Order: sequence, then structure tokens, then C-alpha cells
Amino acid sequence: MNINYNITKRKLMLFDLCVKGHHSSYIQRLIEYWQGKKLSGQLDIVVSPKFFKRHGGVVALSSENVKFTAITDEEEANLNSRKSKVARNLRNLKEWNIYTKYAKYLQASHSLLMYFDTCGLPLAWGVKSPCPFSGIYFRPTFHYNEFTDYQPSWKDRLQETRERFIMSRILGNNQLQTLFCLDPFAVKHLNKFNKNVKAVHLPDPVEILNSSEIQPSSFKENLGVEPGRRIFLLFGTITARKGIYQLLESLLLLPSEVCQKLCLLIVGESEIQEELEKLIANICQVKPIQIIRRYEFIPDSEIQTYFQLTDFVLAPYQRHVGMSGILLLGAAALKPVLSSNYGLMGEMVQRNQLGLTVDTTKPEDIASGLTRLLLEPAKKLCNYTQMSLFAQENSVERFASVIFEHLGWR
Repeated sequence: MNINYNITKRKLMLFDLCVKGHHSSYIQRLIEYWQGKKLSGQLDIVVSPKFFKRHGGVVALSSENVKFTAITDEEEANLNSRKSKVARNLRNLKEWNIYTKYAKYLQASHSLLMYFDTCGLPLAWGVKSPCPFSGIYFRPTFHYNEFTDYQPSWKDRLQETRERFIMSRILGNNQLQTLFCLDPFAVKHLNKFNKNVKAVHLPDPVEILNSSEIQPSSFKENLGVEPGRRIFLLFGTITARKGIYQLLESLLLLPSEVCQKLCLLIVGESEIQEELEKLIANICQVKPIQIIRRYEFIPDSEIQTYFQLTDFVLAPYQRHVGMSGILLLGAAALKPVLSSNYGLMGEMVQRNQLGLTVDTTKPEDIASGLTRLLLEPAKKLCNYTQMSLFAQENSVERFASVIFEHLGWR
């Protein structure tokens, strides 16, 4: 008699409908670890149809026990934007319904919600999952009051109260197994809410390459960087919340002798490209500065080259909540960073001595930071030993091993 042993095969489902930023990289790292360690069972990855078009190289990693499933075009079209709080809440509820559908359809034994932050409202309402689940929590803020330079507004205090209430509800869910958190300072607070759910610090993965594997000199020539200029890199999706407007305004405050030494390299997709080009044209008319733009998606194979060829890394985010991979890429390349002093990013830069932190809502403070980076010795602004340790603590191997070990998947 033939017995179908697949009935008892354990199935882990990764659920992630985001296609930009770190999301594809996280999925890729987990697949590579799964295949490299020959983990048992089936790995199902549920993504947006756009993921197939945008990240074909990651989808190509599919194998006999690693399968990608796209939600339908109709389901994706039904997801509204996140432009308002009401729209975000409505979208989050719809995403949860899609998640439950595919967890049932794929008969998941356990699921990992790759962007747990979107599940707060439905879980606080007490909705049920088709299977036990874990999640990656990106943006806690309820503990920011213990950070240096933190000056909360009434909205921040309201958000803190709201988060504490929601997390106390969520962490009482008996289906939730492990809550992975990218903020190491939040873990001890999360573990006070409920002893049945374990909160674990999750390294934010950065691949550390040998500098001999990267050849930035020819890359620099192709970009057309003028001789005698030092490069300041602004990398990633270029949006208002990344501080691009404040950064450009700060350039107008710099003296000509500083501008002559500076090349601003802007790299990443942008939906505000036309507006930025007008501002840049005006700046270049009045200041002897070089601004190079590459408004496009950058494949993983090229990312570290940009960080190797630059002299400094810019992260002038506007009151950003959570971690940023830009800090890790800068640290891995041993390049000083100019970062916002707000929240987790500011705290990470200061504690790990990655560079300078300023109030990035003020162009004059950014201008001061740019000048310091140009004129002061780098060893006074950062600690290369600490930067290297910070990158190593967030290696790709550690990221994947923490997840699979705490899920009990071997």
C-alpha cells in the first residue's frame, strides 16, 4: 500500500506583499539559508504579482521545496494606498484577509509575517490565524523616551500610549509564537507584556564583502565624478521623508570653498524626480557643486560598489521610526554617516560611533554636518572598530539563523 508522506510535511509560509526596500533581500537571505542548510519541509513564499516582475532573480531561487505564490491581480488591485491613517487601516485589514486565505490554501503549519507592523489592528481586534504564526516587527516607538535627544510631541506621547495598548492585546494572542524585532532596545519592553510570547532581537542583515571583490575606481569614472571632489552618497528610494528637500536646501547654505570639494551622488528610484531636477538646476546655477543623479532601481550586485566608492553616507531622514539598512551598509564599507539624531537611527549612530547625528529637520544643521565631514579627520568622527563590529553583528548568516532557530525549523 502506498502512503502519501506529504500529508505530514511541515510547511512554513512567508507572507510579504511589499516589493520595495529590504523586503526582497530578506526573502532571498532566508531562501539561501534554507537551501544551504537543507532544512526540512516546504517553504512557501506569498508575494505580490509585482514581485515576480521586479525581483525575478529572487523568484528564480525556487526549488522543489521552495515555492513562490503570487496573490491575484484582482486582490492586489483591491488594496488601497497607505496615504492616510484610515486608508492604511483599511489596507491592513484587507492584507490580513489575503494572508488567511493563502495560509489555508497552502495548508501552512506555521507562518512568518515579514511585515508584522501591518497586522496590529486586526490582531488587536482578536482575529484568528489559520495556523500558529510569528512576525518581524520593524517600528516600535513606545520606548523612545529612553533615547538620547528624544523630545516627544503630544502626538508622540499619544502614539506611545496607543502602541502599548495594541501590543498588550497582540502579545496575548496564543497563536503568536515569536516576535522578531529589529530594534534591540525594544525587546526587553516587549517581553514584559506577556511571558507566553518571546520577543527576540533580529539582526538587520548586511552582506560583508571583501573590498578586493569590489572595483569602485572604474565605476567612479563612469559616473563622471570630477577630480578633487569628495562623494556624499544619498542612497535608496528618494522621497520627502528621506530628507532630500532639507538636504538640497542645506547646500545653498554652504560657502563656495566647501561646495567646490563636494559631489552629491543621489542614487535610487524617485516619484518626485521632476521637482528635484528643478531644485538641483537652481542650486548648480548659484553654487560650484557637482550633483550626480541616478534615478533607477539598483540591483543588489551593485549596491556595495556605491558604498565603497563614496566618502560619506547621508541619512537625513525626517523623524524616521525604526532601523535603516543604510547605516549598516555604511558601517560595512567603513564610511562615516551623517544621520538624523531622532529615534533608533540616532541612537544606533551614537552608540556604535558610526558618524555624526544632527537635527535633519533643520537645513542649517545638515550644512554644519556636511562641513564637519569634509574638514575634520574621519577618525575623530567615527570609530572604525565599532563600525566593523556593528556590521558583523548584523551579518546575513546571523539574520537567517536567528529566525529559523527560534521557529524551531531544522
